[in-house]
Amino acid sequence: MGGRHSKSVPPPPPITLLNRPWREIKWEDKQSALQYVKDYKPLIEGQQLRILLHGPVGAGKSSFINSAQSVLYGRMYTQALVDNISHGSFTKKYTTFKIQKGGQESFYPFVFNEIMGLEINKGVLVDDIKLTLRGRVKEGYRFNPESKLSEGDLFYNKSLTASDRVHVLVCVIPANTISQLRDEAVQKIREIRMEASELGIPQVAILTKIDETCPEVKGDLKNVYKIQFLKEKMEQFSAEVGIPMNCIFPVKNYHEEIDLDSDVDSLILSTLRNIINYGDDCINFHKSQSECSD
Repeated sequence: MGGRHSKSVPPPPPITLLNRPWREIKWEDKQSALQYVKDYKPLIEGQQLRILLHGPVGAGKSSFINSAQSVLYGRMYTQALVDNISHGSFTKKYTTFKIQKGGQESFYPFVFNEIMGLEINKGVLVDDIKLTLRGRVKEGYRFNPESKLSEGDLFYNKSLTASDRVHVLVCVIPANTISQLRDEAVQKIREIRMEASELGIPQVAILTKIDETCPEVKGDLKNVYKIQFLKEKMEQFSAEVGIPMNCIFPVKNYHEEIDLDSDVDSLILSTLRNIINYGDDCINFHKSQSECSD
């Protein structure tokens, strides 16, 4: 353009695989991780572990919920609705996703909550996420990008229980566009994380769409921890928002498959197992704090 002679851009050099993965995954033993998740039960009878997912629009929050449920059901399952064409947030309401376990009246003791996506001008307000972390937002609340939930609103929860509050905060980020995160989005994620820290809520990050980062991962998911530049993306995000590397997990969500894949399951189960552990630690910590204050 502009009369200049364009030069052909050389193709990027092939990605060199590390001799050893920098993080170990038991690819051939997903059954033990699956059983661990299925057997999980909080020490407190009737306690519900609440997992809150937040992140940019289109990051794969709903897809991760569906993928986790699919792994636990042993078949493809879609409960959280996904939109592939919208340029804005598809999720508008505060929604809780329970996972059936065995009979119709039996559910896993952990739930997923999804909220409206982070957008620069019209996404979910940070103040609403802060209220959500504290358990003040009721099921079905429709997020308003213009004003936060007020105490006089019908969807403001005035009667808190131990299960209402969030026990682990999960930031979902697409790995293929992580370097394009705008400063405003990073600042929002930091602010949300600081609030969670003040409340003693552990934070985890999930990097989705790892199969879209390079053909080496798309061809074989087992290469995910052998790709140096993917590790560098994780380190970059860790440095920007403050989430430690051992709390960042790359996954591939199910989106075009019609059958389960063992490698996809292994990454999801490894992530879910760690999320449950962090959330359980949060529950036990707050229980011990309340006992000390009695």
